[in-house]
Amino acid sequence: MNSLIDTTTPLNTQLFHTRSVNGLVCGSQMIAATATVKGESWGFVSDSFITTMSKVWLLVLVVVCHGIFSNGVVTNSSTRPDVVHVGAILSYKSIIGKVAKVAIEAAVEDVNSDPTVLPGTKINLTMQDSNYSGFLGILEALKFMEKDTVAIIGPQQSVTAHIISHIANELQVPLLSYSATDPTLSSLQFPFFVRTAQSDLYQMAAIADLVDYYGWREVIAIYVDDDHGRNGIAALGDKLAEKRCKISYKAPMSPLPTRDEITDLLIKVALMESRIVVLHTYAGPGPVVLKVAQYLGMMGTGYVWIATNWLTTILDTNAPLDSDATDDFQGVITLRMYAPDSELKRKFVSRWSNLTSGKSTNASFGLSTYGLYAYDTVWLLAHAIDAFFNQGGIISFSNDSRLTELHGGSLNLDAMSIFNGGNLLLQNILQVNMTGVTGPIKFTSDRNFIYPAFEVINVIGTGIRRIGYWSNYSGLSVLPPEMLYAKPPNRSSASQRLYDVIWPGQTTERPRGWIFPNNGRHLKIGVPKRVSYREFVSQVEGTDLFKGYCIDVFTAALNLLPYAVPYKLFAFGDGINNPSSTELVHLITTGVYDAAIGDIAIITNRTKIVDFTQPYVESGLVVVAPVSRLNSNAWAFLRPFTPMMWGVTAIFFLIVGAVVWILEHRINDEFRGPPKKQVVTVLWFSLSTLFFSHKENTVSTLGRLVLIIWLFVVLIINSSYTASLTSILTVQKLSSSVKGIESLINSKDPIGYQQNSYARNYLVEELGIHESRLVPLNMPEDYAKALKEGPGGGGVAAVVDERAYVDLFLSTRCEFSIVGQEFTKAGWGFAFPRDSPLAIDMSTAILRLSENGDLERIHDKWLKRSACTSQSTTYELDRLQLNSFWGLFLICGLACLLALIVYFILMVRQFSRHYSDDFESSGRNSGSKSFQTFLTFVDEKEEEVKNRSKRKQMEKVSNRSVGEESTNRSTRRYTESCSSKSLDRCEEA
Repeated sequence: MNSLIDTTTPLNTQLFHTRSVNGLVCGSQMIAATATVKGESWGFVSDSFITTMSKVWLLVLVVVCHGIFSNGVVTNSSTRPDVVHVGAILSYKSIIGKVAKVAIEAAVEDVNSDPTVLPGTKINLTMQDSNYSGFLGILEALKFMEKDTVAIIGPQQSVTAHIISHIANELQVPLLSYSATDPTLSSLQFPFFVRTAQSDLYQMAAIADLVDYYGWREVIAIYVDDDHGRNGIAALGDKLAEKRCKISYKAPMSPLPTRDEITDLLIKVALMESRIVVLHTYAGPGPVVLKVAQYLGMMGTGYVWIATNWLTTILDTNAPLDSDATDDFQGVITLRMYAPDSELKRKFVSRWSNLTSGKSTNASFGLSTYGLYAYDTVWLLAHAIDAFFNQGGIISFSNDSRLTELHGGSLNLDAMSIFNGGNLLLQNILQVNMTGVTGPIKFTSDRNFIYPAFEVINVIGTGIRRIGYWSNYSGLSVLPPEMLYAKPPNRSSASQRLYDVIWPGQTTERPRGWIFPNNGRHLKIGVPKRVSYREFVSQVEGTDLFKGYCIDVFTAALNLLPYAVPYKLFAFGDGINNPSSTELVHLITTGVYDAAIGDIAIITNRTKIVDFTQPYVESGLVVVAPVSRLNSNAWAFLRPFTPMMWGVTAIFFLIVGAVVWILEHRINDEFRGPPKKQVVTVLWFSLSTLFFSHKENTVSTLGRLVLIIWLFVVLIINSSYTASLTSILTVQKLSSSVKGIESLINSKDPIGYQQNSYARNYLVEELGIHESRLVPLNMPEDYAKALKEGPGGGGVAAVVDERAYVDLFLSTRCEFSIVGQEFTKAGWGFAFPRDSPLAIDMSTAILRLSENGDLERIHDKWLKRSACTSQSTTYELDRLQLNSFWGLFLICGLACLLALIVYFILMVRQFSRHYSDDFESSGRNSGSKSFQTFLTFVDEKEEEVKNRSKRKQMEKVSNRSVGEESTNRSTRRYTESCSSKSLDRCEEA
């Protein structure tokens, strides 16, 4: 008997670790059966028989329970349970909770009365009131875990959802929240948390698109300092960054702030530059913030308030609001989760007044979108549970071994059980594909609803006005999103459109979005304290005032702005040397200055740290060098060509003359005669082609081809020479040993530059000029002295500086001039911090100054040139060189070469034809003799060669005739002699 007890005890212990909601507990049955076998006493039965029967009964019970137990889990696939327990956690008295409570109860009633969903099974809903408390919400969730709850609808707040999701992960009970919209409630960290509404990630994307649509760049964020507020604003910052916008100031507040705390916070906001305020909070403190803002004058013209969907929740739930309540909301833009119009939605909305009657001690309340999503959440869960049962799922629970170790105490943690079918139910929830009152319901791979969309609402009067829609598919549009899903997505700026908005202050003009801070502080603007070229900018001695061309442009641009700009100018520099503009710009990034004006060049390394306005001066780097006036002399006609060009031209005259002589010599009498005459003919012919006055006719085809090409070359050279010579003799010329930046790079001479100018870095880093060659110069007088002394006298060969300075320097110094071309393109602008809206407005003002002529008038006032620089002078930088004509010479040379080759081949063929018989008859073929004969042949006139050839042919013919006649006479004599003799002798002979 002891052995039987030892055998059954472990099995019973294992079986009691599981429980079934169907009431089948095989463990208790087995214990009862065992007890019966052990407790019966039959006197006529032996102990061995009793032992044997006990084992048989045990085996039967194990077989019977095999269909019920599987790996410690109770199964019963033949029938569904009559009741499925579902929990719900919400705040009954909250503006979201009271609507959701009615919607959830209505949904449960509709599901239980629909035989097509969960046939034979009812949803038993248990609601718990968290009463605005996250702590109570956690406790209510723990209570649900002690019961046979398969899923929990809720929690209502994101803060509570973060904590309860850990419990749901451990016990594998899905959480379905219709209002916890925190985007950080991710499926990776909380796999059993399912959001059944739109994530705040998409709401923040919609706000970012609104900010970008209206051309704003900075916003202020006011938010509750909890998971819901912080994480939502973090998502907003990311979405704004994608649009090259940003949150300039974050103003957190407690979830339950007092009016004084809100007032202090809004006073800080009012001192900021941006006037675009995003209010991300709850329905409780939100209206208080707007009421205090109204009291502080922050709901007037110039402000923009963008509220998240808490405001539409208030407006939908408490509609209609009285005028006193809506006065604080005037001009505010808010969002509402979009639910497309459908028959299901219209039916549910029509039932709402009946559903809410008697639910509240006050008047009936309206239906918000949270109510619609709460209603669909119940239906979504019902479809998932139905699919769960269809797949053979059973509702069973197991004790958590880790919680069992914590048994004891009053918390009863070991009473909470793991839902064994939790993973299967979760997968069915995520695979639901249905249509609810909010439209199509289907989850994406990241567990968000498909087709996220919002309505863009403008609060006007005592009501609201929809000005458009936002969807993740096509952005902002005045068309409902479902009309755009059939078209290709289009997020171009041209396709984004909204209706007009009534902004705070009852204006339809789009607010600029920023003003200068109302904190009594002026803009600190840095101005370089120059010691040279003070016409551009200089400080008035003994005062804080500045004057100059740059100052006048800045002042004129400010006067065109539609608002006042309080500012104060501060000198930057020691007054001994010209300050570095790069250092001045860098001080903007450190906050020392709010802007910088003056002769500040817009170059790459500066644009990386600040924003510049539109350039108001075009100024690149140029080379200044000493120049001398070129006077006409007796040899001026040689200036158009370089010596190399003269030499090559003369050589080609001779070459072409020689080639034409070779081609014409054998067939043209004008190219024949004594050697002296032929040399004169070649020279005369070649030189006369310069004037197209040659009298010798060309007879050969090759000669004519060469001559045509050469005459074309002569035409181009003649025209270029005439034009250049005319310019030399009629236009004043200046000459310089420096031809431009290239000649400076190739030389070793010292180069001057303006001290603290960006020209130094450019010459060293970009052009590779060694630092030892660079000489810093400060004043215009230093420029002139160094240039006059030259490299040999301790000066410089040239000075590299910006065009604006050089033009002013040359206005009174005619002995120097710009040589070469401007080798960089740059301009001067005013510097502001990155993303400063003032930079954009100032750029627009500068463009207006340029268009209306004021910019030119300011230029003439300060930088009017003297007569020296206004003279029409040019510089002898380049003479006509061979590089400009080598193509023509190449064509001519190839033509001559080709003609000579063809001519040589023809001569060889003729020579072979005329002299082959002579070489065969002589029997010897000496190389030198053949070459001499060939030269003689080439020198002969072609007509003589042909005549001689004809005579030779006639002689051959005559010789052949004489030979034949002698042969015939011999034959006749022989025949006659034979006739006089005997026949036999002739035959023998």
